Amino acid sequence: MAQTHDAHDANVYYIPHHSRWPFLGSIGLFTTMIGVANWMNGNAWGENVFFVGIAMVLLVLGNWFGDVIAESLQGKYNAQVDTSFRMGMMWFIFSEVMFFAAFFGALFYARQFALPWLSGEGDGALTNEFLYNGYTAGWPANGPGNIGGHYEIIPAWGLPLLNTMILLSSGVTITLAHHALKAGKRQSLLFWLGATVALGATFLYCQATEYHEAYTQLNLTLGSGIYGSTFFMLTGFHGMHVTLGAIMLSVIWLRCLKGHFSNDHHFAFEAVAWYWHFVDVVWLGLFLFVYVL
Repeated sequence: MAQTHDAHDANVYYIPHHSRWPFLGSIGLFTTMIGVANWMNGNAWGENVFFVGIAMVLLVLGNWFGDVIAESLQGKYNAQVDTSFRMGMMWFIFSEVMFFAAFFGALFYARQFALPWLSGEGDGALTNEFLYNGYTAGWPANGPGNIGGHYEIIPAWGLPLLNTMILLSSGVTITLAHHALKAGKRQSLLFWLGATVALGATFLYCQATEYHEAYTQLNLTLGSGIYGSTFFMLTGFHGMHVTLGAIMLSVIWLRCLKGHFSNDHHFAFEAVAWYWHFVDVVWLGLFLFVYVL
């Protein structure tokens, strides 16, 4: 898969052969984009194309990471490569921070600027007079014309609070698993890591229950004006990240079961733990700004 002279020589950097996975991955992502765009615009074939693209991406990722794992187990990576992996993961998490910052920014803009302007405050006086005369802003709102009809919001102190406690608990269990790994306690490592996966799955189950209640009982949907769109945009993307994190944790659990990591060399575990803590922090912001305030 790749070549190097001496993985233990700090002056030698690991240079892989040309890989087909980036090329195939780009095709999968492009297929997914074409599918979802057409699906959302009412073309029936878009749904099938979307799932074909997702399958392609998952296949590429599975094989790509499989190659990286094999190379790591063969001892082909030295300290420089480890540093590169760490920097890459840091920049990846930073990009995720910016991803959610954009959505939180959209929520802030809608609540603090757009709705007050539509109701006649500040620079929106003429907008209110000529377009939405008599419209009074309030949050949660489905905008002028009550787009999507009347709906009810999900109380913060029910399932959202439970999910908050679940994710906070998972942050504790992944930390205990990390300490167990560094101490060489394999049974404790597998137990606490498995508990983290179970808590992540429980979170997703509770979120699915919440979504079902929103759609079937509260008439709160993605089409419920600005509140519905921002609510499902933020919570939905976060749920997707929890799903990805739970999958990664499951893979790490299997690798721990096979004894892939040592007390001192286990960056793959650390990378997933960083990601999971990031997911926890994002949820705290979601719970506060989406459910509570």
